[in-house]
Formats: sequence, C-alpha cells, structure tokens
Amino acid sequence: MSSREVLIEILESSRSKMTAQLTKIEMKRSIYPLWTIREMLAHLSGWDAAAIEFIRSLMADQIPATPAARGIDVYNAESVAARDGLTYDQVYREYIDAREVLITLLQKIPDVKISAQYILPWGTQGSIVDIVNIYGPHEEEHADDVANIIAQSQYLG
Repeated sequence: MSSREVLIEILESSRSKMTAQLTKIEMKRSIYPLWTIREMLAHLSGWDAAAIEFIRSLMADQIPATPAARGIDVYNAESVAARDGLTYDQVYREYIDAREVLITLLQKIPDVKISAQYILPWGTQGSIVDIVNIYGPHEEEHADDVANIIAQSQYLG
C-alpha cells in the first residue's frame, strides 16, 4: 500500500467509525459541556475545510493560509459558529461531503507535496502526512466519546 493509500485509509477508517456511532445517538444530545453532536460535526467539518483549502493552495503553488494561527480553540469556536444557522442535516451533509473532497484532493496531489514540509493550518511546520495522522485519531477520539455516551445511556436506561 502506498503512503497516499495509507493516508486515505486513515481518513476513511476514522469517518466510518464515527458514522457508525451517529446512527445510534440523538443529534441534539450533548457530547461535551458546550457542544451537541451537531456542533461536534461542525467542528470536524471545519478542520476538513482547513485541510481542503491547504491542499488546494499547494496544488495551485500558493502559500496555504493558517486559519487556526490564533489558536485551536479559537478556530474550533469559529468553525462551530460559522455553521450555527445550519440544520443538523446540513451540517451532516457538509461533514460527509468535505471528507469526500479531502480524499479526492489527496488522490490528485503530486506525491512530492504529500511529505514536503509547510506551515500547517494551525501555524506549526509539518506535512500532509502530519495533518492526516492528526485528523484520523482526532476523529476517532470523538467517535469513542460518542460510543461512551451511547454505552452509558444503555447502561442507565
């Protein structure tokens, strides 16, 4: 398996793990003190959107923006707030569509740009490999949190 295929597998696997959990939980359910399931998906969509713009910039031989340079918490809040007027279905559709676009871009970007070092969306140096190796486990952590809430609900209910 090529490194590109491994990266795509990481993104597909984490997404599959999350979508399996989403069929078992109410969209308005609180997941964290200030976030519902919908807001968690808006947060994940925001990061996929940052990666999409990052890769598009690289493919256009432009310097990628650093939308989270003011801090990850600020970016998270902005990502959720930007989707505030959307319904759960709209947020979910964006969540699914953004990952599809990200994977399509990963399939198209030249090999040399996958492991090259750049300034990442949050302002540190790294590569597309680093982005995927952060995004996959990050989404899986959220999927585990959803699974734990489901398990607790079944235990209590």
